Amino acid sequence: MKKQLIITIVFMVVFTIISTGCKKDFLDIKPSTQIIQPTSLEEFQKLLDNTEIMNVGIGLGILASDEYAFSSDLLWQSSFTALSRNSYIWSKDLYEGEPCLHWNLPYSTIFYANNIVSGLEKIEVTNLNNKEWSRVRASALFVRAFSYHDLVSNFSNTYDATTSATDLGVPIRLKPSVDELRPRSTVKENFDQILLDLSIASQLFNNDLPSARTRPSKAAVHALLSRVYLSMREYALAELHSDSCLLLYNKLIDYKTLNKTATAPFGNNHDEQIYARLAIADGTYTSIGNNTSIEMSKEIISMYEPNDLRLPIYFSKQLDGTYDPKRTYYGNGGAFPFVGLATDEIYLIKAECLARRNEVSESMKFLNQLKIKRWDANATIPAKPFQEIISTTPEEALAAVLIERQKELVWRGLRWTDLKRLNKEGAAITLTRTVNSNKYTLAPNDKRYVFPIPDNEVSLSGIPQNPR
Repeated sequence: MKKQLIITIVFMVVFTIISTGCKKDFLDIKPSTQIIQPTSLEEFQKLLDNTEIMNVGIGLGILASDEYAFSSDLLWQSSFTALSRNSYIWSKDLYEGEPCLHWNLPYSTIFYANNIVSGLEKIEVTNLNNKEWSRVRASALFVRAFSYHDLVSNFSNTYDATTSATDLGVPIRLKPSVDELRPRSTVKENFDQILLDLSIASQLFNNDLPSARTRPSKAAVHALLSRVYLSMREYALAELHSDSCLLLYNKLIDYKTLNKTATAPFGNNHDEQIYARLAIADGTYTSIGNNTSIEMSKEIISMYEPNDLRLPIYFSKQLDGTYDPKRTYYGNGGAFPFVGLATDEIYLIKAECLARRNEVSESMKFLNQLKIKRWDANATIPAKPFQEIISTTPEEALAAVLIERQKELVWRGLRWTDLKRLNKEGAAITLTRTVNSNKYTLAPNDKRYVFPIPDNEVSLSGIPQNPR
């Protein structure tokens, strides 16, 4: 682990220097295993504004989910990496010896966050710098928590209160050194750390939402807490934090105001974004232009009604009738799926939690507040005015919310964790693919829902591998 992590950090730092044109400064690597420590709040903020490290998330769940298909067996066979091919069929050996940025890069993010948290302890807090010091520390804790939640969600079992104290999580690193070897923590320890970091960050942030949504905020903390608690199936707490988020920020976009034919219908800092984060670069799910290698799942495409603007805004229709993903929720900068936080997700969490506690009419109120913003009555002839979704039982309400969740949050990196938690509750969703006349199946709660740790990481550190 030590050698691999050092190599990863050196690579990321060199990339940063090349891409930003920085001269020699605190981003340079010393001959030892330490970077030259920043000493000012301005320098710490520069680290936090390095979006290539701080605003990226794991995309393994997108590669393995049921939201897309390769356009042909030949394109699957010639796909960009072994990871792309093997994730698609849920192979036991995903990497075939290739490095895995989906493991390495989150730990690089954590490394930088740890340096910031540690370095801030050496800065005297005064009346003049208290606000900035608090915001920088809160931001570092936030990005660390986000990365740990990414890691434990992909490389560990779904959180289960009855087994989390023994289920293997991921190593927790809280020190700025890259030399420290850490064993795998438990899933409970991972979530305890995530929740602690976010709790402290919430107290340090003020209520302002930054104009650049690549920077976190108190609203982002509550949005992430809502997502975290949903993944834990702690629905009362997920709802509590969805409320806290929406009290701070609750804007929704009327999709009729967007350009349906544009390659990038969304702007980089549009009104629904709370915190911008993109999936780690992968050629399979890139959407720089029309991606002819893949197509969106026909099952998902069939869910959209003719007046539903999400179909033309999220996807581009090809001559053969299939649909490709457009540039994502981050506008022209979003060549890769948006995996950040936005108000539409929080409305859906609120609606789901209400349905789960039998508040049917309130659940449908939140769901309809979202869906009406996606409806164009004049998209068909004759026009079809929006009709509210009506449910009479909690079961109907929950089913309606989950359908809208799948349609609204498509290609956002959430489907995989949804499959894990819903199957844990008995949804019995089985995934299937056919490639070269071979049928591949992923059963509910299969061990392959937990991605393997890269082999070189296991061999260098001695941590236990996930069974596949």
